[in-house]
Amino acid sequence: MPALDPTPPPADTVVPADTLPTDTLPTDVLRLLADPLRATLVGLLARETLCTCHLVDETGASQTNISNHLRLLRGAGLVAAEPHGRYTYYRLRPEALRALAATLTGLAERAEAAGSEPTGNRRPC
Repeated sequence: MPALDPTPPPADTVVPADTLPTDTLPTDVLRLLADPLRATLVGLLARETLCTCHLVDETGASQTNISNHLRLLRGAGLVAAEPHGRYTYYRLRPEALRALAATLTGLAERAEAAGSEPTGNRRPC
């Protein structure tokens, strides 16, 4: 896994999910996954490696639309492309999802620890 860089990226840059510190909520990656078609693509690619034509058949979306969504998912490091003859196959990168899950798990654990007392971890006014 690449070393974590504490400096924030420019606002228009999508940060690969597997390079995020575990105490920062990756809103750019969550925003990508919040799109219904991209969420469907991720679910399909979790089952098997597929080419664009398979994804078009499974979703009913246009090839151009699928390709644009895959480009964004690749840019975020969630999907890898594998050329195979005339076709390009896409697969989900489980390590990127594990990094995202670790970030969310870390936040949940901190919230659980902070809320273990009846008064919680309140900052005085």
